[in-house]
Amino acid sequence: MTPMKTRHAVWLCAAALFTLGGAHAQDAASYPNKPIRLVVPFTPGGSSDILARSLSQKLGESLRQPVVIENVPGAGGSVGAEKVAKSAPDGYTLLMGHIGTHAVNPLIQPKIPYDPIKDFAPVAWVANVPNVLIVNSALPVRNLKELVAYARSKPGELNYGTGGNGSAAHLATEYLKMVTKTFMVHVPYRGAAPAINDLIANQTQVGFPGAPVANPFIKGGQVRAIAVSSTQRLDVLPDVPTVAESGYPDFEADQWYGVMAPAGTPPEIVRKLNQQINQALQSPDVRQRLQGEGAVPMNTTPEAFGSHIAKALQRWRPVVKAGNMTAN
Repeated sequence: MTPMKTRHAVWLCAAALFTLGGAHAQDAASYPNKPIRLVVPFTPGGSSDILARSLSQKLGESLRQPVVIENVPGAGGSVGAEKVAKSAPDGYTLLMGHIGTHAVNPLIQPKIPYDPIKDFAPVAWVANVPNVLIVNSALPVRNLKELVAYARSKPGELNYGTGGNGSAAHLATEYLKMVTKTFMVHVPYRGAAPAINDLIANQTQVGFPGAPVANPFIKGGQVRAIAVSSTQRLDVLPDVPTVAESGYPDFEADQWYGVMAPAGTPPEIVRKLNQQINQALQSPDVRQRLQGEGAVPMNTTPEAFGSHIAKALQRWRPVVKAGNMTAN
């Protein structure tokens, strides 16, 4: 290549990068100019759905465009996550991702149709959600010590229901089984709501769902709460001890939820979304609603959220192995 052609090629490359950068900046400046779709990869009624709907209205107001919730359940959240991963990286299709879609499914699904790190751009860590260990009201146990004794005396006779293989409740219960050296049979459902319904009907006896899902049924007396997965008691359930308080120090198995975009979404749009979501989370009405559900609002950068996802993958690997958790 002659010097003239080399200079021309370099100029064309620089011009292309300048144009691309200008397009991204222009896109961010006008973003959003149409409705945004927030995919919830589970059925309505679960923690993902509750958090997404709590956030969407306030976020839509600040962005001046509707944020429309779309429930896309299946395969422990993988169907919805794949849909977002393969969507256009323009900021108009987002995912309410969580511990199951990004820290459990990649460990239990041998042919998962997305990479939890490479295929997504972390946007904002929305909330941590403690799980609440609940039992059917007819079960003769009042605390974790009694549940452990009962499970050990009747190995395999207790069934626990979850929102599906790889769900946060599945992970939390397998972790509990590991530290308490008990055996209970897993019964996966297509969402947290049907799992709770069967627990109330005594088709299963134990559950470990997120606080937003469990709270109404605890308050209504339909199930009994015996422990929470967080390191501190919940304001909404002040009389329910933590698992750590109940004899298993250092136990913590909270769910976490966050908004993600497809990889390649312009950084300017990611930053804009991060700022607006954090602002919405700080608003008194959203904060009060989340805390009233037992969720703990977060406020971090996209980079901090991405680091948390990577660490979660490593943390839960031994629990998945010990529980022989699979997607089937």
